[in-house]
Amino acid sequence: MPKTIAAQIVEQLVAAGVKRVHGVVGDSLNSITDEIRQHEAIEWIHYRHEEAAAFAAGAEAQLTGKLAVCAGSCGPGNMHLINGLYDAHRSMAPVLAIAAQIPSTEIGTSYFQETRPESLFRECSHYCETIASARQMPRVLQIAMQNAVGLGGVAVIALSGDVAMQAIESNGLEHPLMISRPTIRPSDTELNKLAELINQSEKITLLCGSGCAGAHDELMAAGEKLLTPMVHALRGKEHVEYDNPFDVGMTGLIGFSSGYHAMENSDLVIMLGTDFPYKDWFPSRAQIAQIDIRAERLGRRCNIALGLVGDVKETLHCLLPLVKRKTDRSYLDKCVEHYKNARATLDSQATGKADKTPIHPEYLAHMINQLASDNAIFTTDVGEPTVWAARYLQMKKGQRLLGSFNHGSMASAMPQAIGAQLTYPGRQVISLSGDGGFAMMMGDILTIAQYNLPVKIIVFNNSSLGFVAMEMKVAGLPPYGTDLKNPDFARMAEAIGIKGIRLEDPANVGTALEKAFAHDGPVLIDAVVNPSVLVMPPRIEFSQAKGFGMYALKQVFNGNGKEVWDTLTTNFLD
Repeated sequence: MPKTIAAQIVEQLVAAGVKRVHGVVGDSLNSITDEIRQHEAIEWIHYRHEEAAAFAAGAEAQLTGKLAVCAGSCGPGNMHLINGLYDAHRSMAPVLAIAAQIPSTEIGTSYFQETRPESLFRECSHYCETIASARQMPRVLQIAMQNAVGLGGVAVIALSGDVAMQAIESNGLEHPLMISRPTIRPSDTELNKLAELINQSEKITLLCGSGCAGAHDELMAAGEKLLTPMVHALRGKEHVEYDNPFDVGMTGLIGFSSGYHAMENSDLVIMLGTDFPYKDWFPSRAQIAQIDIRAERLGRRCNIALGLVGDVKETLHCLLPLVKRKTDRSYLDKCVEHYKNARATLDSQATGKADKTPIHPEYLAHMINQLASDNAIFTTDVGEPTVWAARYLQMKKGQRLLGSFNHGSMASAMPQAIGAQLTYPGRQVISLSGDGGFAMMMGDILTIAQYNLPVKIIVFNNSSLGFVAMEMKVAGLPPYGTDLKNPDFARMAEAIGIKGIRLEDPANVGTALEKAFAHDGPVLIDAVVNPSVLVMPPRIEFSQAKGFGMYALKQVFNGNGKEVWDTLTTNFLD
């Protein structure tokens, strides 16, 4: 029997294992949403803003590795998807976006809400095409889904509402989504070259990224045979940090001094599944080898001595029998000791005493780490919440950590938490939100209320765009345009039917978190934290110290000496 394109699309999504479509309804999407309404195997999740829908779909895809779907109506509707789609694409999350279009007879006439989805989404997708005729189905949709899953990233299909209602005759071209996971490893010649490089080096450090997912056992075997410290990039944290005696912390601006020094003082750094972008944090003298499944990433961040294309797990499995066992563990022990000292220094800042307000954000993050469940999913906003997550969440096996770590968008934490909770309704999902990021996408707390999702939203409320203010101080500038006049977020949550907790005294942090985590439903904790805390990098440049001195001097001359004193007492004299 003939069916419409809309019906075909929904049936193909169901056959591909898609459970839900994230989006905002609109007349140009009516035929598709109506088909979803009638189908038991798939549901429509209604958001207040399409950007939240795209972030939620990206989170679902990152957590499962399977295809997730979002949709937006014509013009401004699907344009709102673009920020979340950029994030998903840069995170290699397989997401299909359905971008509805104006009536097909009006395309090219500057019609109401007319845009060009093919141009708009081209830069944040592997595949972006318009379905203009029933004769293109089911192939265009199949190709789109195959690109998203096969290449890892976003694919977009655009179609007009009237085209979606066209009848389609079966043409015998429909087939299931091809989910292939090939074994990719370097050639024996390349592996022998890397083994020779390793055998010639005494002090080796591994820099581990998200490509190390699923390779924990192989990493441990490498650590035992090569006696190598392991530094992780932020996206590698959830895959590398747990149960790892070789881990020496993160590197980069928000990392650990131990991570930086382990790389700087080594003879050979091996990059494993990471596209770590910060060139100033690569070692100045060591040789660098890189292993990545995507050939275009080899050598694009630094000068490498050797680049190999391969899956980290399979490559390490084939490489380790070729290398000689190291016997001198002095460098590893030195790096691990440095990490323990750096860890102790950070933990010493994560303190809270009764009535000593405001709350140190480090202490709040430390307590979240202590009380979260062993399989918790954390999402975090960019800026200071990412810093505290990187430094104070000590990942356990089974825990996950999501954020806009490649795209760097504000306001991702709460929408990603929605996607995570919909995907895993039985798991604890905790959003570490900045007050700026939370306020930016605040409308979708109503989505959490509407679906009664038991997300725990913890707002680090310092009434400031804190990380931006810190960057200004380091540059010698007084913060400008960073102040936020916030409401009582807890009372706001209560007004819309979500349990709200206002947290101001450090003595109440543990009790408040326990109460929130035990509550069978959504909770918002409005935690008033110290705005004067500095995010100190593991390596202080003279220019940064000079810049901070200039900021302090300018503020004193401008009559803002109290702010300078608060910053000094919080970070250096407390």
